[in-house]
Amino acid sequence: MPAWFRIPLFLALLVGGYFLLFALLGLALERYFLLAGFGPERAASAGEALAMGAEITLKLTLISGLAGLFIGIFAGMFRLSARPWVRLPATFYIWVTRGTPLLVQILFAYNALPLLLQPLWPEAQQALTPYWAAFIALSFNVGAYNAEVVRAGIQAIPKGQWEAAWSLGLSPTDTMRFVILPQALRIVVPPLVNNVVALLKDSSLASVIALTELALSGQRIISATFRPVEVYLAVAALYLLLTTVLTLFTNRLEGRLRVAGR
Repeated sequence: MPAWFRIPLFLALLVGGYFLLFALLGLALERYFLLAGFGPERAASAGEALAMGAEITLKLTLISGLAGLFIGIFAGMFRLSARPWVRLPATFYIWVTRGTPLLVQILFAYNALPLLLQPLWPEAQQALTPYWAAFIALSFNVGAYNAEVVRAGIQAIPKGQWEAAWSLGLSPTDTMRFVILPQALRIVVPPLVNNVVALLKDSSLASVIALTELALSGQRIISATFRPVEVYLAVAALYLLLTTVLTLFTNRLEGRLRVAGR
């Protein structure tokens, strides 16, 4: 198969698999609730609500994880800078984010951040919906943990790699970009994957700002049906399914990176 054809084919399969997953998930949940004794109409609505909540959870995790990866890479590099005006803000960001609960950060992003931005951005209150407030909080939270992982990966690279790059005439920036960072990222893929999986589970905290993700969808179904056992079993199974799918995908990526690094 030509190399130019592989990437579009992979993306097409990925998108098709994404929609197929949640279509089958809705049907499976409806069947589960029917077997659990729900009426046909209520089983259909509960299955659709949980499938939609699972999709919101996964999308929020993926975009927050991607943003957190970029934040973590830059914050990790800045954390090692010799320039205080670069190092200290990164250190402060990591210290504050890792030292405060994610729940507080989500509430701050939804309730306080729009008020702080309003003088410069009058539409901030309308723009920062629960979804985007959760995205900001989750991105910066996982970014702080990724920053420490990236920092450790960079420090794990032998000093001889730096010296060899400098002897070839590379600037410190080019050395970091082309020599050190690619090696460091291959080293830190497993902990970065763990952070993404933890992020998926932590996204349930977004329910406190009325984001209809998986956890809040389950709570609303329980309020309507008074059947907590069946609903919480379904919610737990969905989280387990999503984390398993995400782990399998990232393990595949890790294997590819390991082969490419040989």
